[in-house]
Amino acid sequence: MNEARKKKKKKLDTSSTGVSNHRSISTLGALSVYLITGLFLAVGFWVARNKFSVDLVSDPSLTLFLLWSIEFPVVVIMYSFFRKAPEKCSCFRAYGRSILGLICGAFLNALGAISLGAPIGMQYLPKTVHWSFLMSVFTCVPATAVFGASWTDWHRVFASMKPSGNVEYMIFIPAYGTIIGGWFGAWPMPLDWERPWQEWPICVCYGAIGGYIVGQIVSLCAMFFFRKDKHLKVA
Repeated sequence: MNEARKKKKKKLDTSSTGVSNHRSISTLGALSVYLITGLFLAVGFWVARNKFSVDLVSDPSLTLFLLWSIEFPVVVIMYSFFRKAPEKCSCFRAYGRSILGLICGAFLNALGAISLGAPIGMQYLPKTVHWSFLMSVFTCVPATAVFGASWTDWHRVFASMKPSGNVEYMIFIPAYGTIIGGWFGAWPMPLDWERPWQEWPICVCYGAIGGYIVGQIVSLCAMFFFRKDKHLKVA
């Protein structure tokens, strides 16, 4: 009876604070997830270079398509293990909502880029579409796989910036790192250097990938110090 009461109280406390009841992960486990997703991102570049003889400068559209189409399934599978309420949400349901999150995230990223000055025209449309999908894989897909349509969790993590636990650090910090990196990557575009890599969205893409990697490193540091601080408080 006491055990049942404790479980019920814990469930009520979780609901009242809005903290997600998804599975946890250690710092080493988070590093493993990052290494696997990073490996497949490198595979995307390798396939583009060695199988299609293209890169972001020579053919941005095809290269970006290869990057996000190879990276997307890996990100979905990895983050679906940490989905909220796994007893109610199957892996296949998490996969399905991740596809929806990919599309919605791409639309929002494209809309944001255009509103900030991204070029408009049919010649730029494929580049913008595939860049937006890659950005969505980095920013929206992990959160969709874990949170689904839980507005409480989305608002708490991204708007209020109050992540709780390692999984949410894995979602929150790399996503913001991607956006900030892409923003800094756009700075060289208007400069009169006449370099091929200044074309949209090449330098923005490099900036976003760099910001994503830096965000992963920062999130690992946050996980480590969060755990250390927690142990000190317990002691």
